[in-house]
Amino acid sequence: MSLFSPKRKKIYEGKAKVLYEGPEPGMLIQYFKDDISIGSEKKETVNGKGVLNNAISSFLMAKLAEIGVPTHLIKKLNMREQLIAQVDMIPIEVVVRNVVAGSLVKRYGLEKGKALPRAIVEYYLKKDELGDPMVSEEHITAFGIASLPELDEIYSLSMRINDYLSGMFLGMGLRLVDFKLEFGRQFLSEHELRIIVADEISPDHCRLWDVKTNESLDMDVWREKQGDIMTGYRDIAARLGVFPDTAGGSDGGGDILSMSDAAERANTKEEAKR
Repeated sequence: MSLFSPKRKKIYEGKAKVLYEGPEPGMLIQYFKDDISIGSEKKETVNGKGVLNNAISSFLMAKLAEIGVPTHLIKKLNMREQLIAQVDMIPIEVVVRNVVAGSLVKRYGLEKGKALPRAIVEYYLKKDELGDPMVSEEHITAFGIASLPELDEIYSLSMRINDYLSGMFLGMGLRLVDFKLEFGRQFLSEHELRIIVADEISPDHCRLWDVKTNESLDMDVWREKQGDIMTGYRDIAARLGVFPDTAGGSDGGGDILSMSDAAERANTKEEAKR
């Protein structure tokens, strides 16, 4: 059950999440849906996906906050909801790439799986009707979407997040191939604001491969019809130690596995593969 009235005001509904009015000014409730899609068209509902994405994103956002990266997360409320800070979203998707995959293969004919000599940061305009076109820093500043100092901060935060998450995932046997970030402006006072990480960080927005097998555990499983997408999402959650015991779609309650229990679950799966 939600902690808030079902009559609460809906602020925005996107492809994978709904934003509701929060309990206090400057706060919102972010609800994770089970919908999965490519582009602007809804394609399918995957039971329990929102539960896992909420658990994973809450964990990763909290870990980033521990190293001083500002995020919109205030706290995880229940299986599907977070309490977040209300921000002025910057309509840019920031994609950080460490390994050749996805559109890099299609655009440039590069070999999939090849490690890049350094991380590449790309910017895409959030316009579903235009197919989210890639834009340069010059476009972003000329169109008045963000200032150059804001872009510098976004780039710096993106690279710091990449360094941290790459190391963390590698320690769990996962390769962070690429991932998407979104940022917003948080107004601290009438004359002061800061750039913070918003939206979510989840397998919907990350490419994560098993280090030993190069098996994809993310949304590519569904996108490329490789099997059951939830298998990979559960694997990631288990390795992170945030596996909800009711990840079949429940809206509330449920315990989180301990790190030792999660590790045992992941090891059991690995042994089954052998």
